[in-house]
Amino acid sequence: MTIEFFITSMIVIIAPGTGVIYTLANGLGLGRRASIYAATGCTFGIVPHIAASILGLAAIVHTSAVAFQFLKYAGVAYLLYLAWCAWRESGALPVEGAARERAMGRILRRGAAINVLNPKLSIFFLAFLPQFIDPTAANPTPQMVVLGLIFMGLTWIVFIGYGLLASYARAYVIGRPTVMTLLRRSFAVAFAGLGARLALAER
Repeated sequence: MTIEFFITSMIVIIAPGTGVIYTLANGLGLGRRASIYAATGCTFGIVPHIAASILGLAAIVHTSAVAFQFLKYAGVAYLLYLAWCAWRESGALPVEGAARERAMGRILRRGAAINVLNPKLSIFFLAFLPQFIDPTAANPTPQMVVLGLIFMGLTWIVFIGYGLLASYARAYVIGRPTVMTLLRRSFAVAFAGLGARLALAER
């Protein structure tokens, strides 16, 4: 890994996007553990895109209008669904063991789905990873795999940081139902806005 790869990756990861907002929402609304599950789900959600880039499948999404539009509108629909869930959500995380584990599993799955259904990620990795490959390498695949894993690790660490900061801030707002409601509505609007932005995205 070069310093250029590290700096570029950190700039991309730190910039607020869907995954960051989702992690912050869970940290503020449900606490530290929920934010960790959200960060983990979002991180695993980029695995298919990295794999597609390494295998060259992202080129198909890039060149096929049908494939791109299908993934794009599936992602838009999912973001709008999350916006609806955030808008109507109320109350705290279930405290019973089984219910709590189901809630954590749902957070993990939603985080993964957010990134899996974003076709722009495959195109991003297809353009991003090859820039940092040794042009003299006989087989660039191992290097792309390593860089992809490093990018995932950095994503997880940064998202965990976002989530933990949000969970600490939660202590100051959890006793204020009006503030919690306002935050949930704000995240709902943010998800809807991200969905609208994705809907307008071109290949």
